[in-house]
Amino acid sequence: MKVDVGKLQKLDRRTLLIGGGVGVGLVVAWAVWPRTYLPNLTAAPGESLFGAWIKIGTDGHVSVAVPQCEEGQGVFTAMPQIIADELGADWKLVGVEPAPLNPLYANPLAAEELFELALGGLPEQLRRTHAARTGLMLTGCSTSIRSFEDQLRHAGATARVLLCKAAARRWGTEWQSCDTAAGQVIHGNSKLGFGALAVEAAAESVPGDVPLRTGETNRLFGQPLPRLDAPAKVDGSLVYAADVRLPNMVFASIRMGPIGETELVKLDRAAANKIPGMLSIVTTKDWVATIANNGWAAEKAIDAMRPRFKTPEEVINNDSIADALNAAFDADGARVHEAGNLAADFRGAKVVSAEYRVDVALHAALEPMTCTAHYHGGLLSIWLPTQAPGLARAAAARAVGISEGAVTVHATMAGGSFGAKLEHEVAAQAALLSQSVGRPVQLTWPRGEDMRHDRYRPPAIGRMTGKLNPQGQVTGLLAKISTPETGRELATRLLGGDPVVQASLALPGKGDPSAVAGAQPAYGIANYAVDHHPAAIGVPTGYWRSGAHSYTCFFTESFMDELAHVAEQDAVSFRMAMLGGETRLARCLQTAAQLGGWQGGQPGSGQGIACHAFRGSYIAVMAEARLEGRKVKVERLVAAVDCGRVVNPDLVTQQIEGGLLFGMAAALAGSTSFTENVADVRELSELGLPTLADAPDITVEILRNGADPGGVSELAVPPVAPAIANALQSASGVRFRVLPLLSDAE
Repeated sequence: MKVDVGKLQKLDRRTLLIGGGVGVGLVVAWAVWPRTYLPNLTAAPGESLFGAWIKIGTDGHVSVAVPQCEEGQGVFTAMPQIIADELGADWKLVGVEPAPLNPLYANPLAAEELFELALGGLPEQLRRTHAARTGLMLTGCSTSIRSFEDQLRHAGATARVLLCKAAARRWGTEWQSCDTAAGQVIHGNSKLGFGALAVEAAAESVPGDVPLRTGETNRLFGQPLPRLDAPAKVDGSLVYAADVRLPNMVFASIRMGPIGETELVKLDRAAANKIPGMLSIVTTKDWVATIANNGWAAEKAIDAMRPRFKTPEEVINNDSIADALNAAFDADGARVHEAGNLAADFRGAKVVSAEYRVDVALHAALEPMTCTAHYHGGLLSIWLPTQAPGLARAAAARAVGISEGAVTVHATMAGGSFGAKLEHEVAAQAALLSQSVGRPVQLTWPRGEDMRHDRYRPPAIGRMTGKLNPQGQVTGLLAKISTPETGRELATRLLGGDPVVQASLALPGKGDPSAVAGAQPAYGIANYAVDHHPAAIGVPTGYWRSGAHSYTCFFTESFMDELAHVAEQDAVSFRMAMLGGETRLARCLQTAAQLGGWQGGQPGSGQGIACHAFRGSYIAVMAEARLEGRKVKVERLVAAVDCGRVVNPDLVTQQIEGGLLFGMAAALAGSTSFTENVADVRELSELGLPTLADAPDITVEILRNGADPGGVSELAVPPVAPAIANALQSASGVRFRVLPLLSDAE
């Protein structure tokens, strides 16, 4: 289906697809035409299917299908825990498996947050159904529990009712009088295990109204249950993508050209063929790969060939990136958010201004990009860690010229991702290599390629302007942010084949909202505006843990600290006075200050604080830090978190602790410079990441309430950098406005 983009360019986003040409009408019909999706979960011998989520074996085990990528955040535990709670299962008998590709597992919430620019302007009906109709399974933006909790609860409740109906039929009683606990159906003194009832229960009919579990007894929800993936990780039996072994399999390494328009021009084949185990060389315009009978030989052969690529005409280096960011302010910015009358508030007033900058950040996951592909008889199977399995399947299918239906995706756990494994270039490359040599091929990017061809967290400059009234209250705030249109770039790269997305991206818009996400203040400021100034830096950018919040929070919370100093007020009290409408965030701020022994951020205290509202959750972080020569020493981090209903408190604590350390690493290091279109960092050791000895004392307090669950896995990342920067100001009297810290100091 082809949409006439020329016609759509004459429409604005509010009228998109309401009327227009034939192509538009087809898209409207596509949006409203009813569709039914059937489960395709496969039962093993002795198992019975209970819809798209649950299998129960005759031995009593419960297997839960999880459509989300397990990258350390705990979805392989939290999602089964929700089902097990409603089902009344025995946790010792609960297992998990990756869900197959199916629109039933689509994640519309992640789609809307990842691709806000591409999907946000669509009519509500089209936006709501787009992810399912395109089978868009996604892991990202802390949406796993937020998106699937309701479905998981009803799946567990439905299976419980069916088991109760089967047991009640045996006992000659009403199913409503039965209950479940510890993997058994119970009625008075009578008990029957799930395994004994599974076959009969799967044949029962589902009543019109399935009740959810009530009461507090025999509940698994909210309990610190052990992770289901932990034993296999501890004993080494867990199979990651690099552990896949297939008959007749070979190994590949790859070298890609520099950033920009380039082309392979020279390589030394003879040198590569001298490496023991070397088998063949595959070249394309953009890359060259070596194939050998072991991974070591493949990497050595790549190095020996010394491939050379044409230097792109547009040179990218540190100066060109900085120039592009600064030049973006010369053009009118797109106003993305506003409230009140900022122009009137600023007119003739004395304002406070400051400029902040963040550099490029790498994902630097421990596991580099890797994929195993087996092309045979017109069919393709791929094994890889992926946050977007359907997109990986589509990319691999395009690469070898077959239909998506001829591709089977085996999703593995990820050894870290932070957003990197939304990308699928490695799947296309592995598929081509397997097709070329007629054997299964395992392609692993060398660490240097993983660094040089990352889809980086974009650099950004934030020019902040604020006005204080005589009482020291902020009445006006302007954030002008120069940064690439990462949301547009991500949607174009990942969803470029979708005609609806193409049409939406072709329309005139108002900046890229995902590029300035988080800049809209949570504080009660009457007049504010957020402007996006798109910058074309020439460096590919992508989604990075917490997205734009990682720098917009740094801009806002650092500036709030500066305004508090100008107003001669305590930084906590200054913030609290503006949080009257955000009671949950205010409670986090107050709790973090109390737990941390806040001393008012006085000179020499080495204390700093920051807070943030993010994806339905709230957090405040207090840091204690000081300078040791030209090194930052973070001694303590205290976090108070309100993320609504908590499925598993241990998982939340783990994610907050991990997010604090990830945010600290990005605040202190984790960046790269560029020289002639190539990232200068090649190894993890060159990133300057904190070591175990650098880890601060960490305290995490979870504030419980019954609100809907909010996001957790990214929550702690944004406020860490400003909290540390504010702590350094109180310790040294120097204001640090650049990330990584100490890369530039006033």
